[in-house]
Amino acid sequence: MLVDRRAELQLAAAARARGRPRLRRLARGLPPRRDGPLAALLGAGRAPRARLPRAARVAAAPRGDAGVVRAGVVGHVEWVDFAVVDRVPEHGAILHAREHFADAGGGGAVAAVQMRRLVGASTFLTAVGDDRFGGDARERLREHGVELHAAVRERAQRRCFTYLDAAHERTITVLGPRLVPHGADPLPWALVRELDAVYVTGGDADAIRAARAGRVVVATPRALPALAEAHVELDALVASANDPGERVAEGTLDPPPKLVVRTRGGAGGEWTAEEGRTGTWGAAALPGEPVDSYGAGDTFAAALTLALGAGRPLDDALAYAARCGATCLCGRGPYGADVSAIGPP
Repeated sequence: MLVDRRAELQLAAAARARGRPRLRRLARGLPPRRDGPLAALLGAGRAPRARLPRAARVAAAPRGDAGVVRAGVVGHVEWVDFAVVDRVPEHGAILHAREHFADAGGGGAVAAVQMRRLVGASTFLTAVGDDRFGGDARERLREHGVELHAAVRERAQRRCFTYLDAAHERTITVLGPRLVPHGADPLPWALVRELDAVYVTGGDADAIRAARAGRVVVATPRALPALAEAHVELDALVASANDPGERVAEGTLDPPPKLVVRTRGGAGGEWTAEEGRTGTWGAAALPGEPVDSYGAGDTFAAALTLALGAGRPLDDALAYAARCGATCLCGRGPYGADVSAIGPP
């Protein structure tokens, strides 16, 4: 009887499979075009194009099996010591932390981990120091499930000391220079051609040119000098209207990004696209009580990269990114709130 039942289940599954439409798989790794993925999202006018049914979007946007976005990050990692305090100490004061922990952090690492949680896998091309902290960073990233490819530098790993206070703010002290991947590093750059969504937080000009082989490429202004030297067209640049280190003046990059997004934290943000089209979005509702802001902006950028790589209309992509960033805000440190419950874009 058990064998008969299994046979019935197999036949039923086969019948369901025959009833599903076959989706056309298109070529991947195409160079950026004026009529490419982002142009399709924005449409000819100011308003984004209406969202297509999921099956149509899978066929229109060349992605991985079953429409899962293949994601990656080219950038940096820091080893971060976190101290949970009531307030940041005044000049000359001594405080006792209520809690302390350490993890791999920095914009590149946070984006890679959150992408892995949201779509199930992510590739991270980076550089680390040859000391104990560089080894710790590699170990933790692998424990987080990231496919890690790291060049090892003969110098100390960049570290950070971060206060997380009762006002939900993070205050960061950086120790050492940023270590970023180079195009000449023996990293598997060919993998980037298979990625639908690539987020860049750092690298030399050759590394950024290699990253441009991804179908949709998004970057942070913190990599601005190398971005300017690389002269590649970005699908989006995620800047901040509040953080001086993430502001960018118009005309800084040549060619200019197709889309510039400026976040305003709890006030949402605004975007500017080709031909001067502009728009805004509102902040997402918090799914719980706020805990601290570390990693919220990086999570937003990672989620936006995924959504653009998935072919989501711009309004939907920004709403998805805002929801992911708001979720991160409700957990301790960058990974305390599990964004995997949100699911892929």
